Amino acid sequence: MKLNEFIAINGTSLTKEAGEYLFRQGDHDQSLYIVKSGLLKAYYLSADGKENIKSFILPGSNIGSLMASYAGKPSTFSLVCLKPCELTVLQFAALYEASRTDAEISAAIVDFLLGFGIKKEVREYELLCLSAEDRYKKLVENTPEILNLVTQNEIARYLGITPVGLSRIKKRLAS
Repeated sequence: MKLNEFIAINGTSLTKEAGEYLFRQGDHDQSLYIVKSGLLKAYYLSADGKENIKSFILPGSNIGSLMASYAGKPSTFSLVCLKPCELTVLQFAALYEASRTDAEISAAIVDFLLGFGIKKEVREYELLCLSAEDRYKKLVENTPEILNLVTQNEIARYLGITPVGLSRIKKRLAS
């Protein structure tokens, strides 16, 4: 069976408003979410309450906490809607079980996980090896639409810098 067919049969539709959470850090949410429309933010909260943005999730993307879905542990991050969202929700256990018996679904999951791993590797490289200015340039180059969808404070938190630092970078690049 094709993965899209499996999702159509086993997925359920969900609508959320801006500001609503799909799950919070520490929850045991075992769902995978496919974003049909809207915008979400995945973020970590440090022990001192500082928000660190992991990613912005645009239409066509999938997200869920593997820690909660697969490992049965609390999610390490929160997922909130920044814009009204239409999603398809799929229970991870159903997908995992299907992957054990259906080669097509299994291959699609392997492809997804490889893409996910590459995305994580790129994000780690950017945070650990690039300057804040280079991270900003990459964001503008790879996802320019995000600049009009989120606040400057959120962009700064995604880049791992202060809003003042972002303002300075933008000023330097404009001149």
